[in-house]
Amino acid sequence: MPDSSKIQPIISAPLVTPESSALADMSTVELAQALAERLAIAPNDWHKLKGNRTARAAEQAAIALVYLLKQQPDECLVRLQQATGWLDRSVSAPPCPTHGTAKS
Repeated sequence: MPDSSKIQPIISAPLVTPESSALADMSTVELAQALAERLAIAPNDWHKLKGNRTARAAEQAAIALVYLLKQQPDECLVRLQQATGWLDRSVSAPPCPTHGTAKS
């Protein structure tokens, strides 16, 4: 396990400022859901981002956080495994279902 005294924070600026006070009014689950919605790949962007490992991992990790906060650890684990798979290249995008059947 890494020495926590040597770990640098990723975010150095405060997340909630007077300009973003709407965030302060949101619950943790609502914030996680908003992040998951922001990171979700829209149908119009699917072809462009289907193989983008960072985008796909971020999408799955954000969904996992929502499930974790909603006390659904089994669903959380599935999404975290998907995120890990995108990052370690053990998962790939399926073919687009709207382009017909795959040729054998």
